[in-house]
Amino acid sequence: MNARAAARALDALARGWDIIIDAPDGQLALRPVETGTAPDTARPRMLISAARAITLKLANQKEAARPDAPVCIAVPGPLDSALAVAIADPSLDLARPMKGPFAAQPLPAPLAAEAAMQLARLAGLLPAYHVLTEAEADAPVATPADVAAYADPSTLRIAARARLPVSASDSAEIVAFRSDADFHEHVALIVGTPDDSLPVVRLHSECLTGDVLGSLKCDCGPQLHGALHAMAHAQWGILLYLRQEGRGIGLINKLRAYQLQDQGFDTVDANNRLGFPTDARDFAVAAQMLKALHVPAIRLMTNNPQKQAVLANLGVEIAERMPLLIPANPHNAEYLVTKRDRTGHQL
Repeated sequence: MNARAAARALDALARGWDIIIDAPDGQLALRPVETGTAPDTARPRMLISAARAITLKLANQKEAARPDAPVCIAVPGPLDSALAVAIADPSLDLARPMKGPFAAQPLPAPLAAEAAMQLARLAGLLPAYHVLTEAEADAPVATPADVAAYADPSTLRIAARARLPVSASDSAEIVAFRSDADFHEHVALIVGTPDDSLPVVRLHSECLTGDVLGSLKCDCGPQLHGALHAMAHAQWGILLYLRQEGRGIGLINKLRAYQLQDQGFDTVDANNRLGFPTDARDFAVAAQMLKALHVPAIRLMTNNPQKQAVLANLGVEIAERMPLLIPANPHNAEYLVTKRDRTGHQL
């Protein structure tokens, strides 16, 4: 396992370069659709998600059970980059409705294809690739084990800490974490003075639009500030700020999901149509942060019972689940209903 190999592959994907995934069931030479150019070939093939294949009427029932499962398709005729992106991106369907007909093909090297789809999500790209007959000579090679090592939170460690007065507490302390491979820097904000009592802990996933820009489409900003003020009124607390934008799909894909929501899809269906799981976040990161802070037991502030279950399975002792009450607004009422009815939030 070599996390650096996966990091090199992620860098190549961001630049539109070829990668090779070497798995026990075979190799795949791939080029990202979103950032790369379409190869000049008479028989173009693409690797897309099962959710996208369903929209294109190509996925079978087994594939449909997992929106992020890989599917291989043959594209008729010449393929340019603009058409390839339109094939991969459901948010463009209204602008580019006429595509195909496509043909489903046997999936080459399924283990390699699975790892490739995970790499695309980690890179914040559309889960779609050109399938190449041969990659560029200097293409980085990664294995599924390399991808797993990159995503392993066990290497996360404290990198720096400092006093940070905030509006909720003028004695708060910020702690930054860094891992060996992942460039995302997660942070913890410790509010109040740690003592022998159990801290109130809130897991908050990064939301640029809500936390910084004040978006009314979600409840993230009010949750963030509400949690901090609740901690300030408790003995002490820890806000774990996780760099997992858009439930783990990245900012650009989240904006694509917003476009799909404007077309009538709820937040769950929008993520799924893009080819991602309903929730792609990794809460093992939070468990590792608590371990590094020497906090074995907590009072968890969340409306999401899944967070409670995942943390408990990871060895975090949860003495109490505390609700976080945030009023709705006219722009996010349907979003909150979706959270309640489709992802089990107790609102």
